[in-house]
Amino acid sequence: MPLTGPGAGLRPVVIGVDVGGTKVMAAEVAPDGSVVSVAHASTPGRRVEVELVEAALTAAVTEVAAGRRVAGVGLAAAGFVDSAGERVMFAPHLPWRGHQVRARLAERWQVPVFLDNDANCAARAETDYGAAVGADDALVITLGTGIGGAVVLDGVLHRGRNGMAGEFGHAQVVPGGRGCECGGSGCWEQYCSGNALRRHVRASLEAGLAAAALLGLAGGDPEAVTGPMITEAARLGDPACLAAYAEVGRWLGVGTANLVAAFDPEVVVIGGGVSAAGDLLLEPARRALAESLVGGQDRVVPPLLRASFGPEAGVVGAASMVREGLGRGARPRLGGRLAGAAAANRATAASRRPRGRAARGASSRRGR
Repeated sequence: MPLTGPGAGLRPVVIGVDVGGTKVMAAEVAPDGSVVSVAHASTPGRRVEVELVEAALTAAVTEVAAGRRVAGVGLAAAGFVDSAGERVMFAPHLPWRGHQVRARLAERWQVPVFLDNDANCAARAETDYGAAVGADDALVITLGTGIGGAVVLDGVLHRGRNGMAGEFGHAQVVPGGRGCECGGSGCWEQYCSGNALRRHVRASLEAGLAAAALLGLAGGDPEAVTGPMITEAARLGDPACLAAYAEVGRWLGVGTANLVAAFDPEVVVIGGGVSAAGDLLLEPARRALAESLVGGQDRVVPPLLRASFGPEAGVVGAASMVREGLGRGARPRLGGRLAGAAAANRATAASRRPRGRAARGASSRRGR
């Protein structure tokens, strides 16, 4: 179903779409990174036909397009995206398994479509407009249903050989630990994520730890507890919720220490829905990072910052990807591979450089 409707003569819009494990957010994004309008839809899970996911995306994108001409759509997918930006190779919370997501949706919508991992898109938002502007080397960690991540090295978004760099959430931190939806066990996201936060709170409730504030918000029903309720209750001093954030924050700091040891970044940016808790999460994480980082007493420990963009990071970064792609002439053919250079998997590092100040002259950054 083409997106262009009766309003085709109106100003063309750029749409970013964040495809999460439980919901879809589509948004019109202005050139300055501001979100103009938003639409939501629910994703139907991972044990369904891919057409149902595409239908949910189409509903949200069509609502945002509102009959206007669409310059392009960027997809920020919660999964492993190949280096060509064509396929979602694996998505723990969605049914995509090597599907040609970009081409299928370009054919369906009849507009240019660009595809990348959701955490890479969040990193674009932060390096173009947010907390990592001006940083040569940065890590972006997104905490939502699971953990996503992205690596920026010398101002370039590092994708890796298969396009799958930054999948921090599935690094094993506890051999033989909790089972993960990816099929493995002991993955970092099983101990540090929105799911882990809720699991810890449920365990506290079962153990009888006082949680009057939380249960009050949930109408006395433990099954009705949500992430935002946990955050609000923690701010009210609820012991169970404070304990949950302390534990998840500790795991965040421990895992981040391993990443800092590997990449030695200037800054670590924490995004995703769980980051809305701010210092409830970040303060225990900062302590654990300083305590766990090898040589922590004898080096500069990078600041652990909350992302400038909350739930809108994926759509902002996805829209930035569209503008970058259209600007360099890499328009996808409808139903085909990227036009222009041989393919995106052979694109130069310069073509992947983020559009914001992280992509500009090093001289201005070094004085930061």
